[in-house]
Amino acid sequence: MRRGKIVGTGCVTTKPVIEARGLDLTFQTSDGPIQALKGVDLAIEKGEFVSFIGPSGCGKTTFLRVIAGLEQATGGSVTVNGMTPDEARRERAYGYVFQAAGLYPWRTIAGNIKLPLEIMGYPRSERDARVEKVLELVDLDGFGKKYPWQLSGGMQQRASIARALAFDADIMLMDEPFGALDEIVRDHLNEQLLELWARTEKTIGFVTHSIPEAVYLSTKIVVMSPRPGRISDVIDSPLPRDRPLGIRDTPEFLAVAHRVREGLRAGHAYD
Repeated sequence: MRRGKIVGTGCVTTKPVIEARGLDLTFQTSDGPIQALKGVDLAIEKGEFVSFIGPSGCGKTTFLRVIAGLEQATGGSVTVNGMTPDEARRERAYGYVFQAAGLYPWRTIAGNIKLPLEIMGYPRSERDARVEKVLELVDLDGFGKKYPWQLSGGMQQRASIARALAFDADIMLMDEPFGALDEIVRDHLNEQLLELWARTEKTIGFVTHSIPEAVYLSTKIVVMSPRPGRISDVIDSPLPRDRPLGIRDTPEFLAVAHRVREGLRAGHAYD
């Protein structure tokens, strides 16, 4: 794991934006303890797009929730921008996109996006300006006065992403946001997400079950094994950042997909 890197010819080092060391998490249940994560070591650098992939129950979402301070590790450590996850959450260091859009049906799309800004106490003029900006970023300008039920599933999920972007955190954590969508819509949103990432230069952590999605989107792919969740492989993608959908038919793409698939198979050797 990289602990930092030298920039230029001086002695300036940069720390990872997100770093886990020896991370363990055990849930206490009525049937006894369940270890969800074991010995996770990972560093995510600024501006990376990192996907987490593995079988159901391998701890992908749990790890994302630990980063977000929504679950508490029981061993090891996690830092986000040099802070604990709880401190990072209080500092609003990240935006979080859940599997379901989670939009309030009685609020307009603009009203849903404004909600966290209202809670944070932003003045109305700034709220309106931020909503207008993020609606444009996710290609929903002109839909602010619509209600969630008037939008397709893909548009609702884009609105959810806009809500997470509204307070302009440097980190985006995304828990399988396109998993419930059909393949055509999913492909389109994958393209839009890459464009959004290129424009905003945010650091993104992304949970998925899809090998093609993980390979297409990511600069780094983290392959996880079944419970207790461990990292079985970390793949630095050789693909260029400019990725048309057609890149999925290239030998380079297929080679990375093959390595991900082999990593998933190897992970089952822990069973």
